Amino acid sequence: MGRISFKLPDIGEGIATAEVTAWHVKVGEVVREDSPLVDVMTDKATVEISAPVTARIVALNATPGETVAVGSELLVFETDGEGGEVSVAAPAPSPSPPPEPARAEVAVEPPPPPVSVSAPVSADPPPAPRRAPGTRPLAAPSIRRRAYEAGVPLQFVAGSGLEGRITHADLDRALTGGEVFRPQAPPEDVVEEMPVIGLRRKIAERMQDTKRRIPHFSYIEEVDVTALEDLRAALNARHGKARPRLTLLPFLVRALARTLPEFPGLNARYDDEAGVLRKHAALHVGIATQTPAGLVVPVLRHAERLDLWACATAIAALAEAAREGRSGREDLTGSTLTITSLGALGGLATTPVINAPEVAIVGVNKIAVRPVYVEGGGFVPRKIMNLSSSFDHRVVDGFVAAEFVQRLRSFLEQPATLFVE
Repeated sequence: MGRISFKLPDIGEGIATAEVTAWHVKVGEVVREDSPLVDVMTDKATVEISAPVTARIVALNATPGETVAVGSELLVFETDGEGGEVSVAAPAPSPSPPPEPARAEVAVEPPPPPVSVSAPVSADPPPAPRRAPGTRPLAAPSIRRRAYEAGVPLQFVAGSGLEGRITHADLDRALTGGEVFRPQAPPEDVVEEMPVIGLRRKIAERMQDTKRRIPHFSYIEEVDVTALEDLRAALNARHGKARPRLTLLPFLVRALARTLPEFPGLNARYDDEAGVLRKHAALHVGIATQTPAGLVVPVLRHAERLDLWACATAIAALAEAAREGRSGREDLTGSTLTITSLGALGGLATTPVINAPEVAIVGVNKIAVRPVYVEGGGFVPRKIMNLSSSFDHRVVDGFVAAEFVQRLRSFLEQPATLFVE
């Protein structure tokens, strides 16, 4: 018998460490060559590492959530041949989403026993009315003195008087084994511990770093999207299933593509360590997408070249791949401006966090029908939506941000201008 030390391979792209997120094997198990061994995470991409040989597992040297260095020993095999070390080529991103974190159960102490008064009570006392927890019992000073001298806590004595007031007769019954209150057992407090690992840890670290380093400011403006929604409904009705269904997002992407050439400093990435703002001519839109594993931002590249239906198709494909855990590193990097939308849950306003190193993010809130005053026509129902956008105040002035949002608003409120050069 020989033992083989299996070390974390060089995953590429200058990665020096990786986080172990899930083991697919256990000690004592015999694995076949090319069968999955372990999932590790680098940045936002999960990588699945396969077995290089057919052998038995005799040791696992890392736990889920632990960060290990390239070249360090991950596990040990036992084979019929000679021992030694084994290495593999850099693996490709795994289609498997990060696993659900393990949960640790916490024991709960049993509730304390019922409290009784010092006076004897009958074996089966009649049921007493319950006083609301924390409510001070009502009683005359003379009754309180009698109870104090007899060692009877009044909070456990049932009151038959007005509004539950305790009378001398009530205290007599308690002293002779009558009705008493019994404290209710406190509700159980079950604490569930969930290790923050994998993608959720990456999200937490990135959000913390972004909020610490970027001085955010938000600008919120309402937009009348009645005409745009009418156009969207008409296009969907006209083409039916022959073309992809249009949501609001393709129109917003097109509006951004028309607006950003006038504000090149917003379609940019800021390297704060080098002190360099890199403005992009191409629009690579990040589409914030909620997945079972957490929030990811797949990138719609060269959005300025896409028509409405090509944009709708691409957004749907990116979102589906993200939710199924099929997004690779190249799908999740390189965005120049991000759109975030909660759909029908969008609320009235939000303060979205910038997707660093970008300098702006546009948030879409829900559409609601509101009364709007029209000159000479009184109040009419209109479909109103708020845009909640955040900016990096280090490189974006408030005046520029306001001009940008107002220009974007004009395109959305007059959707015909989206198609007129």
